[in-house]
Amino acid sequence: MLGGSASYAAVGASFFTPVNLVGVVGDDFPKAHIDYFQSRQIDLEGLQVVPGKTFRWSGEYMWDLNTRETRSVELNVFEHFNPKLPPAYQNSPFVLLANIGPNLQNHVLDQMQTPRFVIADTMDLWINIALDELQRLIGRVDMLILNDSEARQLTKKTSLIKAAAEIRSRGPAYVVIKKGEHGALLFGPNGQFFSCAAYPLEDIHDPTGAGDTFVGGLAGYLAAQNHAQVTFDQLRRAVVVGSVLASFNVESFSLERLRTLTQNDIDERYQSFRLMSQFEMLR
Repeated sequence: MLGGSASYAAVGASFFTPVNLVGVVGDDFPKAHIDYFQSRQIDLEGLQVVPGKTFRWSGEYMWDLNTRETRSVELNVFEHFNPKLPPAYQNSPFVLLANIGPNLQNHVLDQMQTPRFVIADTMDLWINIALDELQRLIGRVDMLILNDSEARQLTKKTSLIKAAAEIRSRGPAYVVIKKGEHGALLFGPNGQFFSCAAYPLEDIHDPTGAGDTFVGGLAGYLAAQNHAQVTFDQLRRAVVVGSVLASFNVESFSLERLRTLTQNDIDERYQSFRLMSQFEMLR
């Protein structure tokens, strides 16, 4: 099945803005997937197609769908991936560094001119094996996105409030901490804080890529607004938009639900998010 951080993030962002995709696949990558990316206004000039097999991953989720065990990983052409940004990409105002080694994320940033807003996603693997490079990256981005266990692992703090403050002290003005089925937390300067619930779903078919779809939707929404300066109010809406996209993604395997998703679906669920978090003043 089609997967990978770049796939989920690019398609999630494409619901709001054209996307420039940077990645690598082997010559076994199905043309149908290429056609699908292009149908979503995803520019593929930055996609390297090289001889060999495409990266492959398989895993198994436990009964609660929160715990996952990796069954196999085949790096294949990804093992020697060296991201090269076409000249047309280097002036992109909004940059999403999806989940990949921080050395490659830094390499991409080195090729950018003057990005307006840089978002980086990361995971526990990089905290374990590439901490120094990750620390360097954190000091260069405007927003870091990670989950609750990773935030605690990175900062050695049990309180997510303290963990976010610690991460912000290392560089990023904004931090998003994902909490899976319990939503996401947004932290900003001067004590700014926003909590976004997760959409209540009775049936979850495949949580793979939910986090990547979340960051893609968030970044795509910000890029579509194209404001000269990103504000906390914009980021609040962007977090909800990302949560909306992620809630659709888990309804089917791979990117199958995103293939059938419409703008009306997104608008209706965004309204549901708003209503389920609304409450009146005490009297």
